[in-house]
Amino acid sequence: MLNKLLLLLIASFLLAKNSWFITNLEYGKMLYNNPRGISCAKCHGIKGKGKTVTHYIKNGKKIYIKAPNIQDIDLNRLKKALFHKYKPKNPIMPVYNYLTDEEIEAILLYLRSKK
Repeated sequence: MLNKLLLLLIASFLLAKNSWFITNLEYGKMLYNNPRGISCAKCHGIKGKGKTVTHYIKNGKKIYIKAPNIQDIDLNRLKKALFHKYKPKNPIMPVYNYLTDEEIEAILLYLRSKK
């Protein structure tokens, strides 16, 4: 009897586990909006389409600093950008070298869902 009860309990945990945890998409959204630091959305926009971050005046002319559209970025390039292995001229993006591969893949999944 005890074995049947234990088996029933384990089976119910296994069947219900999906509703107890967040999905990769939900985790990607959470990380994109607050990846244990500065939000990706703050510069790249809610949907990853990019936006103007700030501007400055040089020789009387406004110079705009824009974050690029990252909706179509591939996994390898995203990793390079996050770890500063891809060096655009005058990068202003913070380093996110603490994100795991699984977290980066979740962020990418979230970005793909925003197209």
